[in-house]
Amino acid sequence: MDSEAFIKAVNNIVEEKNISKDIVFEAMELALATAYKKNFNSKTNVRVDINRETGEIKVYSYLVVVPEIDEGEETTDEEGNVIEIPPKINIDAQILLEDARKIVPNIEIGETIEKEVTPKDFGRVAAGTAKQVVMQKIREAEKNSIVEEFSDKQDEMMVGILAMEDARNYYVDLGRTRGILPKAEMIPGEEVKMGSSIKVYVTKVEAGPKGPVILLSRKHYGFVRRLFESEIPELADGTIILYSVAREPGLRSKVAVYSTDDRIDPIGACIGEKGSRIGSILKELNGEKVDLILYSEDPAEFIKNALSPAKNAIVNILDPMKKEALAIVDNENLSLAIGKKGANVKLASRLTKYKIDVKTLEQVTAEGNNE
Repeated sequence: MDSEAFIKAVNNIVEEKNISKDIVFEAMELALATAYKKNFNSKTNVRVDINRETGEIKVYSYLVVVPEIDEGEETTDEEGNVIEIPPKINIDAQILLEDARKIVPNIEIGETIEKEVTPKDFGRVAAGTAKQVVMQKIREAEKNSIVEEFSDKQDEMMVGILAMEDARNYYVDLGRTRGILPKAEMIPGEEVKMGSSIKVYVTKVEAGPKGPVILLSRKHYGFVRRLFESEIPELADGTIILYSVAREPGLRSKVAVYSTDDRIDPIGACIGEKGSRIGSILKELNGEKVDLILYSEDPAEFIKNALSPAKNAIVNILDPMKKEALAIVDNENLSLAIGKKGANVKLASRLTKYKIDVKTLEQVTAEGNNE
């Protein structure tokens, strides 16, 4: 192996791929030690040293001086199975003090005797091994780099290109890698085309055995939150605060907002001139309805607002510790407050974090009389 060319190659890879030089050299040394054992000597007491400046490779066998040979031991677990405990130092690498002193007279226990055993044609083995190790490290570094790049994207919205699909998933091109968008995480009823741009919410980023795994969603309530933040400038500058979001994907979302500036109407700001802002959001949500709710620090008032489109609800907080409330509405607003299959009151409960019971005044009166 041309040592100078080897060092130059390592330096180029380190710069291009942003890999630590020490990581490359240490991996090379371990791999070459394994290659030596496989091709030249099966004993385990060898180490490889690569000169970081010249690229010169040397192989050493070593012996550690011990007071007595440790061959390991056996023990049993609670079920009586035999467990082998290996020696602390490889059996091949142990030498008794009395034998060691025949080689090095003043040597002490714990010290090491080394001997260079570099084969003449080891360069051939080193060249092949170097290529494998470096390629492996490049792949590992790229995986780690992608994971690091996308780690702060979790719980954020990204824009990608629909690259391909299989029976269960869409695969979204996000630049250096692809994210997985399960079809079950699409907004119900929406249709998409391969090659088209798509907005997605990143639910999870983790390192997998074959590279980074990036899970995406369009059903997550966080997707609605990020859509609002991207369309409403006042949310970015803190003039309007998005308090909470509750969502039934494909049907309805409730978004609670309030203003830190008394001069600004948070609901109006979210709607925009002639509905321009909310219109863009609704288009992205495939026609899913969105109720804009004015948040209030008064839980009764907040619950009353959250029951929209029902009007004129009278809310009593039954138990603030257990977060239980009763909303009394007239017959005209009962079905609106509850919603189809109870969807409206469920969303209001999730938005306000209160368990809400909706009844008419007649129902409350009748129950009171029965008691």
